[in-house]
Amino acid sequence: MSKSVSIKQAAGESGVKVPTIRYYEEIGLLPAPARTSGNRRMFEDSDMHRLTFIRHARELGFEIEAIRTLLSLQDNLNQSCATADAIAKARLAEVNQRIRSLMALKTELESMVEGCTHGKVGSCRVIEVLADHGKCVHESH
Repeated sequence: MSKSVSIKQAAGESGVKVPTIRYYEEIGLLPAPARTSGNRRMFEDSDMHRLTFIRHARELGFEIEAIRTLLSLQDNLNQSCATADAIAKARLAEVNQRIRSLMALKTELESMVEGCTHGKVGSCRVIEVLADHGKCVHESH
């Protein structure tokens, strides 16, 4: 049996804030829900499922346009999943690049901290490296 919930209840159940729900409706990720005679939004189970899908995709770092495409695929289950795979692979590549950048950053910070003699600022490795990027272990971090 389908139930209808208010936007406040939808936010509570889906974990998506009320202004974000309105935004998703405005940009077309979420279809305009039914409204009461008092013009209050009422969300059905399908809306809740879609909100949960969007929230989870956002938590995984997918951009809005990728989510729009994934929702379109979800709405037509007979399509090939090649597009979904490509979107996920692209996101994975972004995550791997970010991990590499974070590892370089970690190495750089460890080097700065290890090089610190705990003396005066004039001989502080942290200050020295921050002042001269050429003294960094990695060119990009």
